[in-house]
Amino acid sequence: MAASSCARAFPSFEARSDPDFSRPEIPSAGCGRKPNSPVLRGAHGLSSLIFKFPPNFVRQLSTKARRNCSNIGVAQVVAASWSNNQAASGFTPAASAVDAAAAAAVAPVEVETGLMEVAEDASCNAESVKLEGSPSLEYASFLSSDGSVAIHAGERLGRGIVTDAITTPVVNTSAYFFKKTADLIDFKEKRRASFEYGRYGNYTTIVAEQKISALEGAESTILMASGMCASTVMLMALVPAGGHLVTTTDCYRKTRIFIETVLPKMGITATVIDPADIGGLESALENNNVSLFFTESPTNPFLRCVDIERVSKLCHDKGALVCIDGTFATPLNQKALALGADIVLHSATKFIGGHNDVLAGSISGPEKLISVVRNLHHILGGALNPNAAYLIIRGMKTLHLRVQQQNSTAKRMAEILEAHPKVRRAYYPGLASHPEHDLAKRQMNGFGGVVSFEVDGDLLTTAKFVDALRIPYIAPSFGGCESIVDQPAIMSYWDLSQSERAKYGIMDNLVRFSFGVEDFEDLKADILQALETI
Repeated sequence: MAASSCARAFPSFEARSDPDFSRPEIPSAGCGRKPNSPVLRGAHGLSSLIFKFPPNFVRQLSTKARRNCSNIGVAQVVAASWSNNQAASGFTPAASAVDAAAAAAVAPVEVETGLMEVAEDASCNAESVKLEGSPSLEYASFLSSDGSVAIHAGERLGRGIVTDAITTPVVNTSAYFFKKTADLIDFKEKRRASFEYGRYGNYTTIVAEQKISALEGAESTILMASGMCASTVMLMALVPAGGHLVTTTDCYRKTRIFIETVLPKMGITATVIDPADIGGLESALENNNVSLFFTESPTNPFLRCVDIERVSKLCHDKGALVCIDGTFATPLNQKALALGADIVLHSATKFIGGHNDVLAGSISGPEKLISVVRNLHHILGGALNPNAAYLIIRGMKTLHLRVQQQNSTAKRMAEILEAHPKVRRAYYPGLASHPEHDLAKRQMNGFGGVVSFEVDGDLLTTAKFVDALRIPYIAPSFGGCESIVDQPAIMSYWDLSQSERAKYGIMDNLVRFSFGVEDFEDLKADILQALETI
């Protein structure tokens, strides 16, 4: 469709202004701004944070809009027109928008975002340039719940992609170009910001990282290709060669294997303690030069809880860092950083993604520490695919709804299972019988969606119970919309003998049940009927 016919089709197309509830803009420092530079405002009005949008992108959009006024083309062109004509009043015809975008192909568009800072002239302080991440954004002024933050952080309040689409676009690119060599030199000398290469950053991924940072109260977050990628890179980055770390007996098996078999090749040793063994931690800190205390809380699969506030104080007094894997808790049920931990890690594959359709891992904390992890991550790889980042963003928008349902279902079922004659024992922080129940009540807002329990029977009897279940999938993950069940002795420890499994507390009759968002009564009936078969 020609531009003129596009104008007839949309005689009064106008871009909306920013929502009324956005924060007042912080006065611009004037760094790098030309007097007549077109600007699109966002990101809490952080007007001093300027991102140079690739000029060829605008040119391509302009050409496409002239050709057929495609949905994306019109949206992007109108956004460009709006940024060029903020002071103008009245409507902005689509034809004018196309012309404005064509003109923008000559001069690059400067987009103000919360993602990175760019200095464009010699008067700018090079120290203000941030090549990765964004400042810690505060939403407490008008978003009072984690649910609202999970939905809007990084998107409604400003993002580094020029679009008026509600959802964040997926930016599929392996590299980022420079218009001329001078721009490349400016980048190398930290006067201009760019991700440069796809492994070093992506605009879609940044939105997902900002959401997690907002929920955790973290200054910075980095997403990686999986939870194990996040764990291994974090350990190698923060524990020096020849160093020492402390971890707990109950943990994800692959994490234990990495600590026991890979880290020793770097001269790194470990002390393993019970999650509640404060005396063991104090002894390890006293007798070793401990760099890091790393544990899950709750743990896998027995859902033990670590006193995060107490261990953080003990470790900090001895100069050791604390990293909490909060995957089972989620950022909604537990705020590890607020309790004193230095870093919080998640397998975002689980509750954060929440739909059993994506692999990802996140690490959140102060920029000073996250930058150390990020530098090693850039060398090792393991970058998150932007399509996966989009799925994380999508999943987080229902995180609070899913977790509320999963918390409720798991607690109610844990109580039923504990009282059932065919269940020997149930493991759940929300039960009064749990060894850290009082602690869990103090440091958690909810007890999570996973319950472990021991069936009254042997390996085959337990397998019969699992096979009799009709709703949950037999699978090795947890935290998604669909319920999942597994028998750890078979799913995760089948390569070990029964006696070797017992050393880790893994009995043949142990079952781990991840409750999805199905109806409680349906799940209850399914589990009780399956128990009647044994």
